[in-house]
Amino acid sequence: MKPFSITSVIIALCLLVVACATVPITGRKQTKLLPESSLNEMALTSYRQFLNENRVSTDQIQVNKVREVGQNIRGAVETFYRAQGMTNKLSGFSWEFNLVDDPTVNAWAMPGGKIVVYTGLLPIAENTDGLAVVMGHELAHALAHHGNERMSQGLLVQLGGIGLAVALSEKPAVTQALFMQAYGVAAQVGAMLPFSRLHESEADEIGLYLMAIAGYNPEEAAPFWRRMNAGAGSRPPAFLSTHPDPENRARRLQALIPKARIYAQKYGAGQSRPTQKFY
Repeated sequence: MKPFSITSVIIALCLLVVACATVPITGRKQTKLLPESSLNEMALTSYRQFLNENRVSTDQIQVNKVREVGQNIRGAVETFYRAQGMTNKLSGFSWEFNLVDDPTVNAWAMPGGKIVVYTGLLPIAENTDGLAVVMGHELAHALAHHGNERMSQGLLVQLGGIGLAVALSEKPAVTQALFMQAYGVAAQVGAMLPFSRLHESEADEIGLYLMAIAGYNPEEAAPFWRRMNAGAGSRPPAFLSTHPDPENRARRLQALIPKARIYAQKYGAGQSRPTQKFY
């Protein structure tokens, strides 16, 4: 790799200053260098390729439950953003929820709201509340633009902060690899490439509030992660790789439940959805 020139370093630092954004709900400052429209287009191509190369579940009951939970949390997102006067921040999202017939314990989200759950996750989720923990978490990754943030960091480190259009034309292989890593989808198997612990904890928190607003029971979050840990055995599932320790995240989520209840009361109109088991 060529050493960066002083000019490229200065450009990168300037980009860091002008590309500062704020994560909804948590208020954390983040760097986003890339236009979401371009990332959404790249994501749609990768998403369609993944669905063509993998078997989408034909169990209509399970598919409907996954889509119902996803749409309900999407509704919570829209309710919250509308109340905060942030509806414009949802432009570019075209939510879609799919269930893939694969025993892997996994789920992931891509830019623009393309979310995939694997059937291997359903036994651990056990019910719609457990599934809401996962899907709230994945919607939160998309809403917080964690992939954009990570890809921006990758462009700064590997390509000196050049723009996406230049990166695509001059370094297409590197750019595509950064995209796959940033958004957690390996081209060959769709395996989750984990976000940083900061991103995971942030998605946990935002997802907890969203599932509560949607009427799901936030008390299910801690037990879900404990089940994930108990079922991991000697080799943790992809969804846990380098993630925060499951017991620590369970305790943290348990501590956040009172705040989640406040969000539910304020934005959820007091709705409470009945728990539906998968099996």
